[in-house]
Amino acid sequence: MNRLFFFLILGVVIYFLLKSYRKPPSQEGETAAQDFNKKAATQGEDMVRCTLCGVHLPMQESILASGNYYCSEAHRREHTGKSV
Repeated sequence: MNRLFFFLILGVVIYFLLKSYRKPPSQEGETAAQDFNKKAATQGEDMVRCTLCGVHLPMQESILASGNYYCSEAHRREHTGKSV
């Protein structure tokens, strides 16, 4: 009976040791995604304000015309009075 108990405990210890050394593939992918999100959060983006309505938006999504930033083509046309 003592031997059975000994081998049972030994098997459980070996199981947990092997399990702690292996990482599941899903965790590796999650850590890469978390690293990417952390980098994106620290870099930030330049924000600009629409000349007509005053809404703030990322510079990459804005429309630049005559040195002014606009949130949409409709606001650009309304402010400048021109259509392109």
